[in-house]
Amino acid sequence: MSDDRSDCFPKPRRLSPEVQASLKRYWRANIKVMATLLVIWAIAGLGCGVLFADALNAFKVGGYPVGFWFAQQGAIAVFVVLVLVYAITLNWLDAKHHAEIENLRNNDGEVIE
Repeated sequence: MSDDRSDCFPKPRRLSPEVQASLKRYWRANIKVMATLLVIWAIAGLGCGVLFADALNAFKVGGYPVGFWFAQQGAIAVFVVLVLVYAITLNWLDAKHHAEIENLRNNDGEVIE
């Protein structure tokens, strides 16, 4: 029995250079969004909750020091907001990418995907 499994898996289709460029732009934008949001989360969670807690404790929210509030609830609230921002931003980015691919398909007749 032969170990040649090339007939089991379809060969991947070659992408046109325009589609490759579009995918590269999409992933570059996605990584930029993720990196930005992760930095914001790190600043909110680690910075405000731990590193800057003493300075933030001079202010109060609902009777509690802000440093304590960030350590207990603020970082979680920021995380939830960042997840929402990521979802909205990626929906926009996906729509933009799909429109770009559709535009390539309309201009060239057929895009090799």
